[in-house]
Amino acid sequence: MTELEKQWPEIQKLSGRAFPKYIFATVNEDGSPHITPMGSLALRDDCTGFYFERYSKQMRGNLDRDNRISILLLDFRLVFWLLPLIRGRFAKPVAVRLNGTVGERREATLAEENTFKKDNWAINLARVLSLRGYRRLWAPLNRVRDIRFESFEPVDLGIMGRGNWGIEEYSE
Repeated sequence: MTELEKQWPEIQKLSGRAFPKYIFATVNEDGSPHITPMGSLALRDDCTGFYFERYSKQMRGNLDRDNRISILLLDFRLVFWLLPLIRGRFAKPVAVRLNGTVGERREATLAEENTFKKDNWAINLARVLSLRGYRRLWAPLNRVRDIRFESFEPVDLGIMGRGNWGIEEYSE
């Protein structure tokens, strides 16, 4: 079992706490980095995932040319940061980078559409209430790309995050 496979359950938990903001990084044609905020990442149990690709034209072109991707998962919740700032330590992992490769664009399955919509309370609430913003942002999501993750890197938060991944990822 690889280190990624060992840590995958914790990465999945962090992904749930990171919703609705994930940061996707790709490489532009000139070699410069391109960062895209995304809100539609879903992780499966086998170190893979998918995201809905609708609005990210630059990222789409980058991935068509070079399918490598890095994704930052970061728990943005203010309430999650408050107590650790008082205590001087995070009790759970706060951030991780996932590195992998992305497949070709394809039609989303009904199960993928339902998984994304039902697993995200804010999206589900907007759908149930039939809000205009829901129809404009999420109703038309129908194209996805699969991601196969190959490695992960805990984000170095120094002593505040030491030991959260069950490995000695930091040195003094």
